[in-house]
Amino acid sequence: MNHQARPGSERLPRLLLVTGMSGAGKSTVLDALEDMGWDTVDNLPTALLHDFVHGADRARRTAHIAIGMDARSRGFDAAALPGLIRSVAGVRPEILYLDAAGAELIRRYNETRRRHPLAPDRPAEDGIARERNLTSALRLAADSILDTTDLKPADLRDELRRRYGEDRDEPVVTIGSFGFSRGASRTSDLIFDLRFVPNPHWVDELRPLTGLDRPVQDYVAAQPGWRETMDRVEELLTDLIPRYWDSGKSYVAVAFGCTGGRHRSVAAAVEMGERLRRRGFSPNIRHRDLATSPSDSVEEVAALSPSARVTSGE
Repeated sequence: MNHQARPGSERLPRLLLVTGMSGAGKSTVLDALEDMGWDTVDNLPTALLHDFVHGADRARRTAHIAIGMDARSRGFDAAALPGLIRSVAGVRPEILYLDAAGAELIRRYNETRRRHPLAPDRPAEDGIARERNLTSALRLAADSILDTTDLKPADLRDELRRRYGEDRDEPVVTIGSFGFSRGASRTSDLIFDLRFVPNPHWVDELRPLTGLDRPVQDYVAAQPGWRETMDRVEELLTDLIPRYWDSGKSYVAVAFGCTGGRHRSVAAAVEMGERLRRRGFSPNIRHRDLATSPSDSVEEVAALSPSARVTSGE
């Protein structure tokens, strides 16, 4: 498959606004982008945006630009910022919103003993709630939302290299797996619920295995409805991914969910990744809950749906 680059985009540098929740990894992202050769600056006052991008020494700019802004930045206005970023001429503007679960943000603040910038004299959770509300419009306007809850710094850098390490002529496609018992995938564009398939966890010889193992893959593939579902999802994604790209969407996140996130969803993500590669795409595969231990109590959160369903992500 050979997607064509968008008209006029070949020579323009990228302008990436890195924003989102404090503590979600903005500094790590900017450091990683700088290591990849990007020009980066953190907490730039909004009034200086155009000067930074088009200053006298940048008349012949070729390097991509990443600018970190959040609630601490002078002139920060979550509602107005998307329009400001997209008003800059001579670049390809994008917005990356970094997010993480509230409990994880609290843990990070407790671990570093830092005060939340919006709650210097109150508990961190107060500042997190205020910031989430303050940046809600920016989150809605973002081209991409990256949830760092379960990402180690090395994993985050790896994800950034995939997204920003080179110019692409197709969207970055991520196929993920997760367990509904541990919360639905927060940032997926499409979610496929596989709890209609009998659960391998209740098969003694399969319980300690995962969807990466051939016996589990063979088991789910033999169940009624599995092959038909995978065929239909493959056709849907093969049609949608180029349409997303043509409409300007640079990142497509697809997630398969089951009860515990170790068997059915993992097998589905692996299989769909292989199917899409045969179709000419280059998907990344991520398993959110694969490392968790088998648990009867988790798996007994019974499958709620008698049949597969497709829902749109946040």
